[in-house]
Amino acid sequence: MTLVSVERILQAQRLLKGVVRRTPMEHARDLRRLHDGAVHLKCENLQRTGSFKIRGAYTRIHGLTDEERARGVVAASAGNHAQGVALAASLLGIKSTVFMPTRAPLPKLAATRGYGADVHLHGELVDESLAEAIAFGERTGAVFIHPFDHPDIIAGQGTVGLELLDQVPELATVLVATGGGGLAGGVGSAIKALRPSAKVIGVQAELAAAYPPSLAAGAPVRLGEVHTMADGIAVGQPGPVSFAHVSSLVDDVVTVSEESLSRAVLLCLERRKLVVEPAGAAAVAALLEHPGAFEPPVVAILSGGNVDPLLLLQIIQHGMKAGGRYLKLRLRVPDRPGSLVAVLSRVSELGANVIDVEHSRISGTLELGEVEVALNLETRGPEHCEEVARELHLAGFTVV
Repeated sequence: MTLVSVERILQAQRLLKGVVRRTPMEHARDLRRLHDGAVHLKCENLQRTGSFKIRGAYTRIHGLTDEERARGVVAASAGNHAQGVALAASLLGIKSTVFMPTRAPLPKLAATRGYGADVHLHGELVDESLAEAIAFGERTGAVFIHPFDHPDIIAGQGTVGLELLDQVPELATVLVATGGGGLAGGVGSAIKALRPSAKVIGVQAELAAAYPPSLAAGAPVRLGEVHTMADGIAVGQPGPVSFAHVSSLVDDVVTVSEESLSRAVLLCLERRKLVVEPAGAAAVAALLEHPGAFEPPVVAILSGGNVDPLLLLQIIQHGMKAGGRYLKLRLRVPDRPGSLVAVLSRVSELGANVIDVEHSRISGTLELGEVEVALNLETRGPEHCEEVARELHLAGFTVV
């Protein structure tokens, strides 16, 4: 299979001028200590439609013939590709139909309709939506726009690689969130042509990692189950085109846990003031989970920022828990007036925040004259947790 050339990516870049934004590059000083060198964040979460997907979608749809344009386009997506196709088709004056899972986040659903697409909800998983979109195209003649497995899609996504090379010409490692592999393949094509010494590393959620077994087998392998908060990279099987690019141009594929994904979302929000969805934060999750593994200067691509506010709240709480910023304690204290006040006063002095408190006299392990106090606390991190537990013990309270 002929791979997408850098000339084709440069052509796509010229086509996309005035259509997509040249997204900023942020210097992440707080991540420097983990990798003993500069770490930069390529902010595709600030791209039009909130992700890099508009690049590939516009490149693909622009390449259609007049006859194909007249038939319209159809796509399937959990959200980001849907928005990219909807906006690209609208800009080019083409009718678009998009199939999304029934549980697609409401903000992504509303945004896709807002960009002009006719949206249909079908199936629990993206794969079911994908099958229905293909069937719709066969029935109506609408051209199916694949989310990742087409040379034009890969060429459009590769323009991210051209930009980051211009912004950080001395880069040594690029970390790329990887679902189907369109972004990783396109960035790999650009990087390996213009800076072959640099490493391109794909990042997958460990509960949706189709590439490690596929690369081991030498061909796309379908996962039996995909379950991750990172819906933007929850792809059960690579396509033949994207697999050929990733297997030839990407140096390695690493996986990250759900805990690391949530910690990465929280870090982007707290330290960088950037709203990033779990899939978009996968590259940062790799920096957190694999300290010292990547040669600096490192560029981590923040691939998307479209996240449901309710999910974001859950992710923040999950990230705080994963980062050791919640502490659960059970204390035994004397059953006399003022004991609970004394406990809470000491917690306040130690700088912890009480989320909730439970006071019980009926635990079977209590001695006569004792009560049990259960505390849920918000802390500054693991060291602070240890300090709070230690100081409460030194204050005379029995920490169970």
